[in-house]
Amino acid sequence: MASIREPWLLENGTLKSLTKETRHGHGRSRTAHNMSSSSLRKKSDIALVSKVPCHFLRIFLANLQEVILGTKLSILFPAIPLAIAAHSYGFGRPWIFGLSLLGLMPLAERVSFLTEQIAFYTGPTVGGLLNATCGNATELIIAILALCGNKIDVVKYSLLGSILSNLLLVLGTSLFCGGIYNLHKEQKFDRKQADVNSLLLLLGLLCHTLPLLFRLAGQPNADTFAATLQLSRASSIIMLIVYIGYLVFQLWTHRQLFEAQEEEDAQDDSISDDETPVIGFGSGFAWLLGMTLVIALLSEYVVGTIEDASETWGISVSFISIILLPIVGNAAEHAGAIIFAFKNKLDISLGVALGSATQISLFVVPMCVIVAWIIGIDMDLDFNLLETGSLALSILITAFTLQDGTSHYMKGLVLLLCYLVIGACFFVSQTPLGVESSNGGGGVMRL
Repeated sequence: MASIREPWLLENGTLKSLTKETRHGHGRSRTAHNMSSSSLRKKSDIALVSKVPCHFLRIFLANLQEVILGTKLSILFPAIPLAIAAHSYGFGRPWIFGLSLLGLMPLAERVSFLTEQIAFYTGPTVGGLLNATCGNATELIIAILALCGNKIDVVKYSLLGSILSNLLLVLGTSLFCGGIYNLHKEQKFDRKQADVNSLLLLLGLLCHTLPLLFRLAGQPNADTFAATLQLSRASSIIMLIVYIGYLVFQLWTHRQLFEAQEEEDAQDDSISDDETPVIGFGSGFAWLLGMTLVIALLSEYVVGTIEDASETWGISVSFISIILLPIVGNAAEHAGAIIFAFKNKLDISLGVALGSATQISLFVVPMCVIVAWIIGIDMDLDFNLLETGSLALSILITAFTLQDGTSHYMKGLVLLLCYLVIGACFFVSQTPLGVESSNGGGGVMRL
């Protein structure tokens, strides 16, 4: 079937086969995020499409089948036009919010698929950079749109929730399910990658904690917001520099640390089957651009209706932003990490959870501070005491959990229970919208 399907899916209508060396090179550009998302993909039968006489229509239908129907989450795609229709015809805003969240789930998985397809043509280095940039595109788009609407609270809470969900929910579920399923096997993983990510997360935590401590250590009734804001912007620049260094470390100087599991998985059919492109470079780029625009549209709906959904459902904005948004936005990636944990491939599961948390902490958060600075909005790294304390304890607990290079279901259970406690904390936090908490006298964070 592969020999039949490939000619119709490439731009020039000719078969493009990959040599062993080329496959090996392209395989190295795949990240844990791509490998986890690949577990949710399904093969497309293009026997009917191949009979279409028109060349361009045949290519379009084949690409449509691969991009839209090539995922197990394709059942959620109807939520996208429903959300647009609900917004156009003035349906209840909570309905718009819920449908937009559902529509974002398959889009996030498809963005991962398309970046991997483009990486086949750009090579491992450019492909790795593209994967690193688009890995958390949904969170970044939601954050930037919320910034443009001056909803700094939604930005801070959603990014904090993404880090917490990756460290506690995704990693905890992976370790727990993998430990139960492989109850009589010893689960091991490479500590080197986990140590690097833990170190970077601690650095990010330091940059988050210092603005808070600076405000708390200030003189009573003193306006420390201006100084806190300057410190946050300086810290954000440093965090971005560190993230660039992390990309150099991951993609060039120490690439082998992030490839150990991939070599072992070379014989796995679920991975080796994806080692040839199924759409052309131009089509992949066009689809990626189109889906990014749709993600931006749905993210705009989410940001604009989150407060109405909070009021209607009786749930605080903090709980929706910290718990619901990250779970739905990364559901496909999270499910893939859990599936690989069942297969006793914890290096991939850890790469998804820790890699995503590191990217948000050192790239998305400081980028939002810089973007806010550019557009004239004062956003700092002071996430308040409760939020920063939850982040600090989560990072420390995760670091202790991964320190010996082995895993069992009890470790996953502890991480899951920690996430439930934090979720319960923000669920009972019913601070009304518009209530301002003092931020050194100058800054305000609406809860």
